[in-house]
Amino acid sequence: MSVQVTRDKDTGVAVVTLDRPERLNAIDLETARRLAQVWRDLRFDDTVRAAVLTGSGERAFCTGIDRSAEVAQPSSPYSTEDPLLSIGPKANDLWKPVIAAVRGMACGGAFYLLGEAEFVIAAEDASFFDPHTTYGMVSAYESMYLALRMPHGEAARLALMGTAERMSARRAHEIGFVSEVTAPGGELAAAVRCAETIASFPTEAVQGTVRSVWAAKEATLAQAHSRAPAFVALGNLPPGRQAELFGARRSKEFRMR
Repeated sequence: MSVQVTRDKDTGVAVVTLDRPERLNAIDLETARRLAQVWRDLRFDDTVRAAVLTGSGERAFCTGIDRSAEVAQPSSPYSTEDPLLSIGPKANDLWKPVIAAVRGMACGGAFYLLGEAEFVIAAEDASFFDPHTTYGMVSAYESMYLALRMPHGEAARLALMGTAERMSARRAHEIGFVSEVTAPGGELAAAVRCAETIASFPTEAVQGTVRSVWAAKEATLAQAHSRAPAFVALGNLPPGRQAELFGARRSKEFRMR
């Protein structure tokens, strides 16, 4: 299964793991559906009071949408079909705290998940980037999540530099996007420790706090998201041209090995 869930009833913590390491934990349509179902199911599991989200393997937390996932788009610039809009905990009405544990690459659509986590703990070898502009695509939803989690200039740089530059875990920590940096392999244990502490507190107070913090920014995000379809429709290159740019870059990377 593309998403694994383990529950510890003694601590009240669930660990949700993206489990497609052979695809760098990229999200195909089945994984998107599975993630949404996991978050919605956790709403009804009173033995779970906090969750940790991580990725399988050492190379990547998540590399966004799997390019094999074919999604037909409406012709209207006011509508979009984006399966990643429903993969986050907040999008699925889950108000239990979620902590992200990141190792390796986190890029593109990974920000839909990181943007809806309470906070992020990253290994020293984690890196963050957004490839959209490199391949002729608008970074719309991704950059909106980033703009709520880091200073404007940092969000703009990360979104605009595409694959040419990666933000290190240390830099992400300096600007407040990452709350803690650990040795490689220590990020999950650190996130679980935080989750266990939070899960030991009264549930109503914890969930009310999660909801309060999110309320401070959800109106801004909803307004921004309402404009994203037009930005994408106006700015994206045709899919064929995007594929050419992607293929050319992959060929270049292969020759450089």
